[in-house]
Amino acid sequence: MKRVVVFVSLLVAVSLMLAGCGGGKAANHLEAIKEAGVIKVGTSADYPPFESVDESGNKVGFDIDLMTEIAKRLGVELEWVDMPFDSLIAAVQEGKIDVSISAFNYSEERDQTVDFSEAYYTSEDAFTVADTFAGSIVNPEDVAAFKVGVQTGTTQDGWLTDTLVAGGKLPEENLFRYDRVDQAMMDLKNGRIDVMMSDYIPAQALVEQLGGLNIVYHGVLSTGPMNIVLPEGDKELAGAINEIIKQLQD
Repeated sequence: MKRVVVFVSLLVAVSLMLAGCGGGKAANHLEAIKEAGVIKVGTSADYPPFESVDESGNKVGFDIDLMTEIAKRLGVELEWVDMPFDSLIAAVQEGKIDVSISAFNYSEERDQTVDFSEAYYTSEDAFTVADTFAGSIVNPEDVAAFKVGVQTGTTQDGWLTDTLVAGGKLPEENLFRYDRVDQAMMDLKNGRIDVMMSDYIPAQALVEQLGGLNIVYHGVLSTGPMNIVLPEGDKELAGAINEIIKQLQD
């Protein structure tokens, strides 16, 4: 009998120990991140000065620093997942990453599938050309007369497609979409395209970095506030990140 009591006691102890190790299911996505001790963040590191890779292979830039500080204040490690820009929203939707930061602008189309943090920056659009460009761009729609490059899935892509291509002003075959904006800028410099549309600040950085390029126009066409992309309906994570953004702005 004594052996039975001891055996039962051991079973109870082991069961309690296993229950303690296994823990319960996290109450929400934010708690799951904190329990895992890591937040997986997607980016497309080809857009200086917001996100790029330096000579040592380290990710650098404004978005990189911002997300690093957010992870620190959440009390978790930061794991970067670098992928093409047009894959990032789907990756958030599918739970492959927790959030994404990559100079994203809010749009109604994007808002149908994901949510956005409060804005942390306001951007403008730019048209960049090579030093040898002999054309004239006075008004934004003047770019319809040229071969135009743009990064796939950006708000600039949407503006060119909806405003110029759909309007019959820019032939579809003269719109060149790229996975990476630095690839597009190199094609621009080498004469494969005539004009590149992008965010203004990254355009400035690449003009300085690559040389042989000029910005001929900048203003708000497709851009505006920049936000972090969040899973749809994720109120707890959104609340925590928005609070940190407010703290930093203050």
